[in-house]
Order: sequence, then C-alpha cells, then structure tokens
Amino acid sequence: MPGASRTIALAECIDRFNAAIGRVVAWAALFVVLLQFAVVVLRYAFGIGSIWLSESILYGNAVMFMLAAAWTLQQGGHVRVDVFYADASPRRKALIDLAGAVLLLLPFMLALALLSLPYVARSWAILERSRETSGLPAVFLFKTLIPLFALLLALQGVSQAIRAAEVLRLSRREGQHGSR
Repeated sequence: MPGASRTIALAECIDRFNAAIGRVVAWAALFVVLLQFAVVVLRYAFGIGSIWLSESILYGNAVMFMLAAAWTLQQGGHVRVDVFYADASPRRKALIDLAGAVLLLLPFMLALALLSLPYVARSWAILERSRETSGLPAVFLFKTLIPLFALLLALQGVSQAIRAAEVLRLSRREGQHGSR
C-alpha cells in the first residue's frame, strides 16, 4: 500500500530526527559533569564561586533532559506499566502504544505547548535575563525548551502511533488471510 509506506517513511523520518537530536544532546551530559567538577574545584580548592557556572549546569541539565526526552521515548526508555505490556502480544502492545500516544501523550503535549507559548513569548519580549546580577543573560532561550520539548515528544508520539497502527493493520490483514 503506497499510503502505508508514506506514513512509515514519515515515522522513520521523525525517528531519525529525534535520534540525531538525542545523540547530539547526549554530549550535554559530559558538559554538565565537567562543569560541575570545575565548580567544585573552584569553590573548595580556590574559594571561588560563580553564579554563571552554576546556572550553566542548570541549563545543561535542562537541555539534556528536555531535548533528549523524545529520543528516550523512541528507545523505550520511559517508564511503562509493565503489568499490561511486558507479556503482551505484539497486537496488544500496539493497541497500548496507539492508545497511549493518541489519548495521553499527544493531548498533554498539545496542552503543554499551548500553555507555555505565552510564558515563553513574554520572556522573549523582554529578552529575560537571570535574576542574579552575574547570572546568564539568556533565560528566554532556556524557557524556549518547554514548547520545543512538547513538539519533539509530540512528533515522537505521532511516530509511535503510526508504527502501532501499522502493526494493527498488518495483524488484521494476517488474520483475514489466515481465516480463508
């Protein structure tokens, strides 16, 4: 079916996009660890504290967790209720994945994106800075991670729903051919 192959191609494109972002963002973990190490050494060895460095650790964590969340979903790293999922057949897993994506993930990500946009827009309008005098100047970029997080997870939810629907379509088709 040409339509099915196009939707699977879309799911693969979404998966590649989120995986590429996830792999790049995974380097933020190294950045955060090295930065935290530097803060500890500066503070305890030299008595030097830095709000800028401390806020950079916060930003690095936010980048890492918010932008890699979709990749984590793709890789099956999010928490699931395994009571229903672990021993389920592929068809039942597909039903759970489809229902989870369509009824839970996508509506929540839509609500998060819509509710966060005015908050982020206000931050951009004033080019919000840290409240600390020597803090980071780009809080508006930090807040932009919220709708970006929602968008990436929603895209991955679409991919998950496409793949689940394809499993259901194929299992129904096999069931029809098997009963003949």
